[in-house]
Amino acid sequence: MLKRSIELKLKEWKENKSKKCLLVRGARQVGKTYLIEYFGKKEYKSCITINFLKNPSYKKIFEGDLDAKTLLLNISLYVTDSKLIPDETLIFLDEIQECPEAITSLKFWNEEKRYDVIASGSMLGIDYKRPSSYPVGSVEYIDMHPLSFYEFLIASNVSDEVIEKMRECFEKIEPVPPAINDKMMELLRLYIVLGGMPEVLNIFFEENDLQKADKKQRDILNDYKYDIAHYANADIKNKAEKCYFSLPEQLTKDNHKFKYSVVEKGGTTRKFGSSLDWLVGAYLVKQVYNLKGYNLPLKESRDEGNFRVYASDIGLYVSMFDYSIKERLFHPDAYSDFSKGNMYEALIADILIKNGHNELYFRKDEASTFEIEFFLETVDGVIPIEVKSGRSRSKSLDNVLKRDEIPYGYKLINGNVGKSDKKITLPLYMAMFL
Repeated sequence: MLKRSIELKLKEWKENKSKKCLLVRGARQVGKTYLIEYFGKKEYKSCITINFLKNPSYKKIFEGDLDAKTLLLNISLYVTDSKLIPDETLIFLDEIQECPEAITSLKFWNEEKRYDVIASGSMLGIDYKRPSSYPVGSVEYIDMHPLSFYEFLIASNVSDEVIEKMRECFEKIEPVPPAINDKMMELLRLYIVLGGMPEVLNIFFEENDLQKADKKQRDILNDYKYDIAHYANADIKNKAEKCYFSLPEQLTKDNHKFKYSVVEKGGTTRKFGSSLDWLVGAYLVKQVYNLKGYNLPLKESRDEGNFRVYASDIGLYVSMFDYSIKERLFHPDAYSDFSKGNMYEALIADILIKNGHNELYFRKDEASTFEIEFFLETVDGVIPIEVKSGRSRSKSLDNVLKRDEIPYGYKLINGNVGKSDKKITLPLYMAMFL
């Protein structure tokens, strides 16, 4: 089994005596069902899975009264092999977006403390079969992504000792031993190609076959096309698909600002805006907004009409290109080859988002060459991150670090750790520690 960091969050939730129902959100096929069932069987005497997509008849459990006593009786009738053991049972409501009444029931499950309840869904961020009464205040949330680069290293059998050595170098701002640094850059290129979708990684690690892994990625992209066609409203589905598969062209422009005219000639916000919102709500993409200033909170300084869009997984994004792109990524000159295409910008977005940075920003002055790929809002203040495929000068970062309100900044490169005044240079893979 691929080791997932989110399992620690599930254990923390279980041990919290005052816990509410848990709702695990994320795109399709990121491993939600497998992990929660694994956790349930490992941590509880009984785990009852109610999958509304696989067994639509389970929706009848939630017809009529939604008090816990009635629901428990209905579960015992419809899930014939269920064992309802008080204080030792996990009830797992999978693909809960298919049953709005089940979403409403979370309020009543929260009042019934003898049974733990986890729900998961892939389309919970969109206005899809909206429940009549949403359980406000009765639910805790965890967002689940495809495997992060850190999790990818664990799956690649990189030892805890090596990871801790890199973390030590990051914290002390000391160079990483060359042998480790070279190997990490090699694994980083492999991660760009494979990404973090569990089925893709299982295929690769079992068979060591990039082409079979690539086929699975393209199958997932086709599944996403089906999901868009199935779940999106009729007036959105075709436009949402066009927006999603325009990402390679959007991010390989000189200016990576998302433009609806790239989706379709003459395209406008009015025509395509709701379609892009749907993709965000389905956890298929993430919007990163341009900043107009550096005052906290950064959300108040963002330009709503100027943003970039990144796929939820770097491997799926790369698979939107021809397979030859993946072969070129392993070429010694891959870094300079992809500097214009900004593959590493998409990579760092992937790493930061999977690290839990739900709000990312960038700064691009279209009247000059000033550009900072990412800004983080942290306890230390506003932290800029400049991404370089090579080791060229960082004029924009040097410029912004002159501001008193910016405590320090990072330059991510194909190189090693270093420091100059407020500028900290890190190898690209160390974005996993940010």
